Amino acid sequence: MSISYEGIGAWCATFAAGTGAEEGKVVKVSANGTVSKCAANDGFCGVVAAMGRDGKACSVQLGGLVRVPYSGETAPAVGWNTLAADGNGGVSVVTSGGHSYLAVEVDTVGATMTIML
Repeated sequence: MSISYEGIGAWCATFAAGTGAEEGKVVKVSANGTVSKCAANDGFCGVVAAMGRDGKACSVQLGGLVRVPYSGETAPAVGWNTLAADGNGGVSVVTSGGHSYLAVEVDTVGATMTIML
C-alpha cells in the first residue's frame, strides 16, 4: 500500500506572479498581492501550485500538506523542523530564523519532504 498526502487540507489563493515565481517552488509575498522567488534564508508563505497561461498570475498553496524539495548540509527529519527558503525554490533546515514546520514524510533519495504549511 502506498500512502499519499497530496491535497490534504490544501487551500490556495491567486496572486500576481512576480520575479522568479515558478510552479512547485516556494515563494514569499513581495508586494501587495504579489509573490516572488525567495532568496536563501527567506521565510516563505507557500508553494506555487499553478501558473497562469500568460505567466502574470499564479495560484499559491498557503495551507495543508505539500511536497517541497530540500537542500543543505542538514537533512530534515520526520517531525518538527525549522525551515527557510534555500534560494533555489526549495527549503533547507536552519538553526536560526526560519519557522517550524511539521514534516510527515522525508524522501532522502529524491531530496523532497512533505510538510504542513
